[in-house]
Amino acid sequence: MKTFKLENEPKIKSGFTTPEHYFNDFSAKILEEINQTQTKVIPLYKRKKVWTTFAAAAVVVSLMIPIVNHYRSASNDLDAATLENYISYQSNINQYDLIQKLDDKDIQKLNSNIALEEETLEDILSSNPNIEHLITE
Repeated sequence: MKTFKLENEPKIKSGFTTPEHYFNDFSAKILEEINQTQTKVIPLYKRKKVWTTFAAAAVVVSLMIPIVNHYRSASNDLDAATLENYISYQSNINQYDLIQKLDDKDIQKLNSNIALEEETLEDILSSNPNIEHLITE
């Protein structure tokens, strides 16, 4: 590798230049500009704008809370068909376990008369191989 010495190489100009006599009166110009600047006054009505914006955002958020809660509760509710399918396919749940979990409202709903047509009843009895169990229950 070739040795490099700064003293032997030609100097490269930086490209930045200053006008002539720039620094002679530089401090006087700066002091003059400092004396001319005035403090900035912020009027009170601009602060009110910030508070009104904050109040409007608070109103919007408070109006959105019921809407979000409605969508969340609607998505968590199970429909009757899903619940019925889940219970029917669980082999470890029997009728006595279900009866223990029922409260008075549920029992009143179950006491309503269910009208079955004879054809429906015959279809159920003919398709079920355990007829004796259905008859005794």
